[in-house]
Amino acid sequence: MATPAQWIAGARPRTLPAALAPVLVGTGTAAALDGFDLGTALLALVVALALQVAVNYANDYSDGRRGADADRVGPMRLVGSGAAQPREVLLAAFLAFAVAGVAGLALAALSSWWLVAVGAVCIAAAWTYTGGPLPYGYRALGEVFVFVFFGPVAVVGTTYVQTGTLPALAFAVSVPIGLLIVAILVVNNLRDLHGDAIVGKRTLAVLLGERTTRLTFTGLFAVAFAVVLAVGITRPWALLGLLAAPLAVPPARTVLNGGHGPALIAALQGTGQLTLATGVLLGLGLALSG
Repeated sequence: MATPAQWIAGARPRTLPAALAPVLVGTGTAAALDGFDLGTALLALVVALALQVAVNYANDYSDGRRGADADRVGPMRLVGSGAAQPREVLLAAFLAFAVAGVAGLALAALSSWWLVAVGAVCIAAAWTYTGGPLPYGYRALGEVFVFVFFGPVAVVGTTYVQTGTLPALAFAVSVPIGLLIVAILVVNNLRDLHGDAIVGKRTLAVLLGERTTRLTFTGLFAVAFAVVLAVGITRPWALLGLLAAPLAVPPARTVLNGGHGPALIAALQGTGQLTLATGVLLGLGLALSG
């Protein structure tokens, strides 16, 4: 039986910045448009965090069942390590999805019932990343879906539930956050590249190869901060987001210098910290621009 500490580790708390940052930026955009609403912002945060935990447990379940977690360097895998039974991890995923669903229904009641359809698509995408008969995470599509759902869907959605609008500003600032979260996935898949290739998990890293994946990782940083700079032309306070850029140096150096195994775990953690810092600073800058 898994211990509470193992269940917490299995939820992969280091990935939670990927849920928090889009909500912060979407809320900053709402504030810039004089539409900030604390209640709906908090509900959006609950949805985002619950979905992130749900997808982490769902991936643990699906990868463990497929044998993809048999030899991992990274964080705790409940099914792959044998610490928990697959059905227990599946139940944990369903419970987290249920929390996201209840909070999502509350958001829909406060804003638009169309959000029920959006939420259903988000849950389906979370499950089919590594679950179901045709998991897209095994077909080099993970980065595309992560960008879409953690970028435009999360950021613009957070702005929408507070303002009732779909402003161009929200779409613009969703790009750097989406790209940084894609970078989290890229370095994660770089760490697991050889093991994934052995079990037939064709991630983008497996498809591109190690060298190109390392260059892609650092390129995502460059494009993300270039977009922040572009947004700053019309919203100068948004340039606060550039203050997070120095945090990109350690993970970029590790990846470009050929880091493997534990070194890439540190790069993963550093990328998460970079994403969160960018979300905080960019969100604050957008709020001040209002």
